[in-house]
Amino acid sequence: MFGRRKEKRGGMGSLLAGIRLIFNNPLIRLMIKPSIAEVECMYDGTKVKAPVIYHALSRLAGEKIHGCPTTARFLSAIIEDLVKLGVRALKGREDEVRGALKDPALRRGITLVLKGLTLYGVTVPQELPAPFMIVWNFTNMCNLRCKHCYQRADKPLPNELSLEEKLRVVDELDRAGVAAIALSGGEPTIHPHFYTVLHEIAKRGMYAAVATNGWVFADIEKLEKAKRLGLRYVEVSVDSADPRKHDWFRGVSGAWERAVKALENAVKLGINHALATTITKVNIDEVEDILDLAESIGVRRVVFFNFVPVGRGKDNIWLDLDPAEREEFLRTIFKEMSKRKLEIVSTAPQYGRVALQLSGGKEVAPTHFYVGGDPVVKAVAEFVGGCGAGRIYAGLQPDGTLIPCVFMPVPVGNLREKSFWEIWTESPLLKTLRDRDKLKGFCRDCPYRNICGGCRARAYGYFGDPMAPDPGCIYNIKYWKKLVEEKPAKKIRIRVQARANP
Repeated sequence: MFGRRKEKRGGMGSLLAGIRLIFNNPLIRLMIKPSIAEVECMYDGTKVKAPVIYHALSRLAGEKIHGCPTTARFLSAIIEDLVKLGVRALKGREDEVRGALKDPALRRGITLVLKGLTLYGVTVPQELPAPFMIVWNFTNMCNLRCKHCYQRADKPLPNELSLEEKLRVVDELDRAGVAAIALSGGEPTIHPHFYTVLHEIAKRGMYAAVATNGWVFADIEKLEKAKRLGLRYVEVSVDSADPRKHDWFRGVSGAWERAVKALENAVKLGINHALATTITKVNIDEVEDILDLAESIGVRRVVFFNFVPVGRGKDNIWLDLDPAEREEFLRTIFKEMSKRKLEIVSTAPQYGRVALQLSGGKEVAPTHFYVGGDPVVKAVAEFVGGCGAGRIYAGLQPDGTLIPCVFMPVPVGNLREKSFWEIWTESPLLKTLRDRDKLKGFCRDCPYRNICGGCRARAYGYFGDPMAPDPGCIYNIKYWKKLVEEKPAKKIRIRVQARANP
């Protein structure tokens, strides 16, 4: 398709790259700056207060809107034309864009992008006025005892947010423009507030997701209830194709069976879903078996999580891959994706670089995203920018503490004490994480830093410095070797016995 100029390209990739191109003009940014203001418009008899940009995208999607202020209608028409121009400039599929924008959560995400371009201009990676997604550690309570748990989840903390406080947090994130909230833990589905807060997230038009061990959703009626209340995406953790190994890793017998059943239920109910695996020395030799398992269940998306030495993971640091193992693994899953009808992604930001290299610059797989076979992918990848800690997503602790990433539990403020907007815009650490010039070591000089940037949580976990080099990258192997030399052998050495059936 790369030599055929008349063929239309993917709509959303062209949209992101196109508006990035158009909004690089300071006069255009100045002209539409008033459109970031919030106004009320009527949607089928319901008042919706949102930025003018959001209303413009709604109109483009075919929503019947009326009652907007005159100025807002004028600005809305301009924005519609600019968005169409951006898609056409990159020869994208306009009908695909219109269809995608029917999703309110996606409109919220594109609104954030347009606001970011208006406020900050084109930055690499792109700076946004709010994160696309908040991963909310809903509670510290959990029914499993996983060896890599970043929260050391067990019992609920004594100072967790009350239901009233949780609902206020949802309101605050909604007003900030956050597009998606993923409930994690601990295990969010066993908490008595889970369904109430899930419904509140969904009814506000945000994308409602949950990361779970699957125990509760093995009962299909529980997953059906969540779907009715607005659950859009469920990610179930399965750490081995071998039930015995998974149960050993998760600390409870029967965990594998219920996790697989939860995925089967998600497939049956038609809920968007993924099988999630933390890749370690324990399961590095069964990548193909895990993918086979996913296909046998009917799963269409597999997410391989990076191991990060935090929480219980710090006690089991021997689980981590060395840089050569990680590089080979990332190459393996990229090649597997061409063989299978699966979307395979990794939270290792190096995956974007590996995909770009193996495809000869034609494909890239940004962290948590996949955009393949389109000439605009590099622009989109630089837009997303690899590791998004404190930039396109953030973590929220059970007590309301905001952190850059759930794998980097460094407090930057608490929503009981400060507004989300104040923390997000004023935190020195978050500002530092958004500036790739402040990276250290080879990560700062790497030609792929704008589509990778290294995992900032791993840098913090190993060096206590979030801007340090990520020792998991093949280009930083000297830092890994130094760690191996400095740390006690029992901490980082390969435990051969763990590779056998536990």
